[in-house]
Amino acid sequence: AGFIKSPLSQKRLTQDSVELYCEAIGNPIPEIQWWFEGNEPNETYAQLWDGARQDRVKINATYNLHSTSTIYIANLTSDDSGMYECRASNDPDRNHLSKSPKVKWIRSQANVFVIERPDITTHVISESGKLILSCNMTVPYPGISGHEWMHGDKILHTDADSGPLTSYIIEGKKEEHSGIYECVYKTSPVIKGQVNISVAPQVLAYKKSEHGNEGDTGVLICKSPSFPAVDAWAWYKNGQEVSARIINGSGRYIIKSSGNKTELRILKLSIEEDTGDYHCNATNSYGSGSAIVNLRVRSRLAALWPFLGIVAEVLVLVTIIFIYEKRRKPDEVLDGKRRLEKSNATNHKDKNVRQRNAN
Repeated sequence: AGFIKSPLSQKRLTQDSVELYCEAIGNPIPEIQWWFEGNEPNETYAQLWDGARQDRVKINATYNLHSTSTIYIANLTSDDSGMYECRASNDPDRNHLSKSPKVKWIRSQANVFVIERPDITTHVISESGKLILSCNMTVPYPGISGHEWMHGDKILHTDADSGPLTSYIIEGKKEEHSGIYECVYKTSPVIKGQVNISVAPQVLAYKKSEHGNEGDTGVLICKSPSFPAVDAWAWYKNGQEVSARIINGSGRYIIKSSGNKTELRILKLSIEEDTGDYHCNATNSYGSGSAIVNLRVRSRLAALWPFLGIVAEVLVLVTIIFIYEKRRKPDEVLDGKRRLEKSNATNHKDKNVRQRNAN
């Protein structure tokens, strides 16, 4: 048996892609072939192979216990509309040029309709601290049941309007909201337009101030979340003159840059040579931007200074207490004796008075 595990009828837009999946079960394991019949009146079925239609057709097949095959067609055109047929057979003579196979090919079909993609004009207008994004379908398209605005996987806005024009307002500056935005028309199939907010790189230092110990490896990082992506990164020390540029692999410097991130590694940090300001500069087709990272290199003994300070404070405090107690003891003993003698004298006097009164 053979069957296609895809919808029997699919609608696609020009420049889109389509994928059909077919399975066949039998013993011995059957072979799967893909055939196509166009919509022209006199057109007949023709076999498809991997790499057909200027390498837009990709066919993958696996034969393990049963047969599975997938056909993928990229960058669809109106000529790709038609009937796609999955054929399966395990007859030994299935591909013989003169003999007819005893077991007929089992067939399953799926119809693909490729619809001309309508043109969508897009605009970005900046006014009064707002960004107005708009999409307009130049040719009326039937069956619009609403719109969505998306940024990546996040849905920003949705409505149920059926018109060809849709817009979305962003509060803020272009530099704060650069990226790729999509206007989605709820149709069958779904139609999308793309609105790009493009700016020069807005560079941010991962940390504005970095600390490292002498002899260790220092790591400085800069990023740019802006769109479009950075074309080139450059690092400078204590200024952005050509003479201050750091060359990757020179001396103790290693630079690793990928897309919107760059990293500068400095091996065996030196207090005298490496302390200072480092500029990371990014460039794209809309301009350039930079950020500054201040690097401070500490001595290896720097971590001991707080501990030694605490120890010194304790020693000074103990010494002061010891000296204070040493000087204070004789005075306290003398004062105690005087109080005792005075108390005894008072008691004798009271005793004599009581004896005279008794007599």
